[in-house]
Amino acid sequence: MLKTKKIPHTYVIIFYIIILSAIMTWFIPGGKYVEVSKMQDGVEKTELVFKYVENEAQTWQVFAALFKGFVKQSGIIVFILMIGGAFWIMNNSRAIDVGIFSFLKFTKKLERNKFFKKIGVDNIVMVLIMLMFSAFGAIFGMSEETIAFIIILVPLAISMGYDSITGVCLVFVAAGLGFAGAILNPFTIGIAQGIAELPLFSGIEYRFFCWIVINFVGIFYILRYARKVKKNPQSSIVYNDDEYWRKKENKDVETIDYKTPISGWITYSIILTVLIIFSFIYPITDLKIGNSSTSLPAIPFSAILFALTGIITLRKSVHFFVLSLLLYTIYFLIIGVMGYGWYIMKIATLFFSMGLMSGIAMNYNPNKITNLFLEGVKDILSAAVIVGLAGGIIVILEDGKVIDTILHGLSQSMNNLGQIASVGIMYIIQTIINVVIPSGSAKAALTMPIMAPFSDLIGISRQATVMAFQFGDGFTNMITPTSGVLIAVLGVAKIPYEKWVKWILPLMIILMILGFLLLIPTVIMPLNGF
Repeated sequence: MLKTKKIPHTYVIIFYIIILSAIMTWFIPGGKYVEVSKMQDGVEKTELVFKYVENEAQTWQVFAALFKGFVKQSGIIVFILMIGGAFWIMNNSRAIDVGIFSFLKFTKKLERNKFFKKIGVDNIVMVLIMLMFSAFGAIFGMSEETIAFIIILVPLAISMGYDSITGVCLVFVAAGLGFAGAILNPFTIGIAQGIAELPLFSGIEYRFFCWIVINFVGIFYILRYARKVKKNPQSSIVYNDDEYWRKKENKDVETIDYKTPISGWITYSIILTVLIIFSFIYPITDLKIGNSSTSLPAIPFSAILFALTGIITLRKSVHFFVLSLLLYTIYFLIIGVMGYGWYIMKIATLFFSMGLMSGIAMNYNPNKITNLFLEGVKDILSAAVIVGLAGGIIVILEDGKVIDTILHGLSQSMNNLGQIASVGIMYIIQTIINVVIPSGSAKAALTMPIMAPFSDLIGISRQATVMAFQFGDGFTNMITPTSGVLIAVLGVAKIPYEKWVKWILPLMIILMILGFLLLIPTVIMPLNGF
């Protein structure tokens, strides 16, 4: 009888990739892009010029790269640990269980309606959730923020009869579809168009069309898979891995003691007081959506709304109040990102405050809150460790000074090609580069100064070059092992990387082909802004 070959652990796979990256530094010449100032039409401009330098072959540094990887990804690692601890406190209150149970109860009622029953209530719910996160990805580049929602939507998907992959698709893949179809993403489109000297967010009409097409294809694929899993749960490749979530699924929600301790009202008073103070400090918030800005009294509005909903939920049960804290946390996440430019530190602080307030509202003493937080950190630690290890891949390539050489070599491969072939090669190059440089803003800063002038030489619009960058940057974020966000998401969802690759690879192929087809009109049709 043949012995089944065991698939390597995710940690082992990442370490293999680090070793492979180190081997590459032995054979690829070192290179570096340097800024050179030139006078053009009487104006001094800087451009990036490639120069060969001595490479630094990496040997024992593969071990140092593990340490440096943790340092490089320290922000995301701390972000994961703080969110894990905060949600563990909230989970212990069983507020999320109550919320999921109430939600499922509501969907059961909707199924009695013939119209909703024919369409499928689950389909409506999943499409709405995915469109929301896709819009977040397209408008303000939601990426790291998706990690926090995995803890909510994976258990929800399991409760609805699906699997953890479906839960990840609801938030991470949906945001990835939006990120690739970026309508107003300032971190990719904004930077790329600025460097290419194009009007900011010009060509939005065609990008919006692309966003619709990409979402239609992606969401259809996900719904088709979800339907298959619901019919036969054991057909899921992560069925055994999801045992973790099934064990956590509570069947006795109806036995919860619905009550509100005095501490719930105290927590309500503290938060309301803070919101009132901040309403005077920040009476108006400028919400930036792409290149436009809208001024709204976002914080005063939240204070008034919280004052009303806090009383209603506390009179019902402290569990619903804690659940409302989660909803307000999501609300302030959106306000913070779009209005005040928040990033992972402030977002982690927001979720940590949510966990702390949840514990106080439940009348937990300081020791219990601390112990629950530490349990949450312990539970999610493996996800944080994977992120640190994956960071070592980039460290090796950077320290070996081969990233710029790879980029330069790829850019030289586009000589003497037709327009469609050239824009396709640009797309492929950006896709390959995204494997080693997963940061969209960093890649835009590095590649657009080269690609934009080159597109002028071969007769392709700079807008088409930006689109090639956009698609090349977006799709592979959902599969590349160098993406700290992907590795963190899979770690939190307890999905082995190799199983994720097996599942998402067909979707990636479809999306990449779709991306190329959507690029063709940018060189053969007169589009606004192109």
